[in-house]
Amino acid sequence: MKATWFNWRMAGGIAAVALMFNASTVLAAGEAEVAEHLIDLVKIGRGVMSEQMGNINDASKTNKGFTGDYMAAQVIERFKKKTKIDLRIPNAVPQAGLYLALVEAEKDVVDEAQPVINRAGIGFKGFIPAVFARKTGENFYKKTGVKLKLTGIDYRNVNNRPDDFEAEVLRMFSDPRHPKGQTYVRNTMLDGRPVLRMMDPEYAAASCLSCHGAPKGGKDITGGHKEGWKEGDLAGAISVVLPLK
Repeated sequence: MKATWFNWRMAGGIAAVALMFNASTVLAAGEAEVAEHLIDLVKIGRGVMSEQMGNINDASKTNKGFTGDYMAAQVIERFKKKTKIDLRIPNAVPQAGLYLALVEAEKDVVDEAQPVINRAGIGFKGFIPAVFARKTGENFYKKTGVKLKLTGIDYRNVNNRPDDFEAEVLRMFSDPRHPKGQTYVRNTMLDGRPVLRMMDPEYAAASCLSCHGAPKGGKDITGGHKEGWKEGDLAGAISVVLPLK
């Protein structure tokens, strides 16, 4: 088993959690719910990142106060509001160790980015929600063996490139007959092992269009080429590969 250890600051002091998790022992019951909660945690963390963009890109400040502890506390509190699961309580649910490993991955990504976040004299830092989510997924996979990533047909980073399964589901999501917002889940085999695969579609919001909207092919602030999306267009999906017994 892998041990997951981390601290985060809560009202009234430091709360320390030590939990054990083995990705090969996901319970047979409630597998889809586990995948859904992992997606929830990624979305919540990315939402916190979005709120912090103005702070991160403030060239006049050297200490932004946006730390890994802040990220972890916000994710845990918002996850509790959404799911009624309080991850501050050890063994709150059977998969608490897995969920906390993802919170730890999000915390680590923000901690590792502190020199970038707090660098004065530079506005846009390039530490954006998409980068945060990609690095979180990579970190989480190293900790647990559970794959979690953003993917899409119009991927920019090679690590977000869809595999054959993901490409097939993305085509299904782009079909106007597919109910908008409906996730897709399937138990299947991957590399000779049983896994649950879940994909949650994501759609372009107004806030996405400055980087991904018109004109198609034009350069955005990151130096990437715009995709020409319109609000409501399929932007991609969050993909989870959860090992089963």
